[in-house]
Parts: sequence; C-alpha cells; structure tokens
Amino acid sequence: MNPDAELDTSCFPGNLPFTRDLHLDFDSPVTFFVGENGSGKSTLLEAIAVLAGLPIAGGGTNETGERHGIQEQSVLAEALRMAFAKRPKDGYFFRAELQAHFASLLDQRRNDPEFRGNPYRRYGGQSLHTMSHGEAFLSVMQNRFTGGLFILDEPESALSPQRQLTLLALMYDRVRDGNTQFIVATHSPVLLTYPGSTIVSFDNQSLQPISLMDTKHFQITHGILSRPEAYWKHLRGSDDES
Repeated sequence: MNPDAELDTSCFPGNLPFTRDLHLDFDSPVTFFVGENGSGKSTLLEAIAVLAGLPIAGGGTNETGERHGIQEQSVLAEALRMAFAKRPKDGYFFRAELQAHFASLLDQRRNDPEFRGNPYRRYGGQSLHTMSHGEAFLSVMQNRFTGGLFILDEPESALSPQRQLTLLALMYDRVRDGNTQFIVATHSPVLLTYPGSTIVSFDNQSLQPISLMDTKHFQITHGILSRPEAYWKHLRGSDDES
C-alpha cells in the first residue's frame, strides 16, 4: 500500500479486508488469485493492470486511450504502490467479461479509414466476432501472449476443460522463455495445477499463500466428482448426508 494514501474503510474498495495491510510479492512467474465471488480478486487484478500501464477495460498499451467497455477508474490503484524488478516491455490485460467489447473495437479500427494497418494482425488475422467465444479467447491468447506481463481475469469462462489444458501449455511455453509473467484470477482447479505456481487465497482477512489441495476449488470439484451421490444428498436437502 502507498503509505500516503487512505482508503475509506466504510465503502468499497476500502471495506475489502485485505486492503488494510496489503503487501504482496510476486516471486514466481505464475501467480493465481483464488477466492469466493466478491472477495476482491478482480478488484486487485484491475488495480495491478492500471499500475502496469494497461487499460482498465482490457487490452494492451495500444488500447490505453480507447473508449471501450467500462470507463471507471480504479480507486484501489490510486492507493497502491507497485515496484518492478524489471519493467516488462509488453503486456496485456485479459478481461473475460469484456472481450466482446474488445472484438468490436478491432472491427471499428478495420472500418476506420484513418487507421493504418491490419487491426487483426496480432489477434489471429480475422475478426474475433467470426469465431466462437472460446475460439476468440484462444486466438487472443495464442497470438497476443508473447513475452511480457499478462494479467488474466477468469480466462476459463469460455474454455472447455480441454481448451484450459491448451491455455496451460501456452503459459508453460511462454514462461519457459524466461521473459513472461502471468497473474491470473480464476475459479478453475484445472488452471491451478500449473507446476511451481503461487496460489494466493482471498478468503481470509489477509492474503495468504495456499496449496492446490487446500483450495475450496479443488476440494469441491474433487469431492463432487469422487462422491456425487453424497453431494446430491446435501443439495436435495436430505438429512442423510455423508
């Protein structure tokens, strides 16, 4: 936290428990944020993106001045201070819920007579609207994620389990080159299996590292797949629970 900044603890985002004593080191090339809905994962991810010079609505540095998606400011970013051991030359903020807006932005550029070049060149060579939701997600990831800082908010939302494995393989290849870092907010236990990653839990008063098998994402998914009948007794309201 910036010692000179003050957040109002009676309202958002100052009322998020982790903001009261926030200090977080990114020591591994892949860091995951996990926690229940409303725990603040996306809020912190958004603030990090803004501090890294990326547009709040998603995209790369070329989209910083564009007006697509949301236009609000990150109050949390104004209260944080972030330091880079080595500032990345490139980066991208992937916001799953706003990728349709981003696809429309590329189409607008294609129809703008003053825009020079091919707006689809770095995103698969064609309009993202011509692909399925999941295909468009992967096209951005495969073509845009090269070397740099990549911040992803729930990238699994349009990806099948098989395509989540494709994303993991892509992340591994990029990290292996030594010039790439990923910070990912996710609910996917598949993504959380990335070897050597750091998983940060937002489910307590302060941010804490957690192992894959200790996350609720893993425990619930493993439990219901291993013993679906026991979970369904609970879901049906049965008194005979295992």
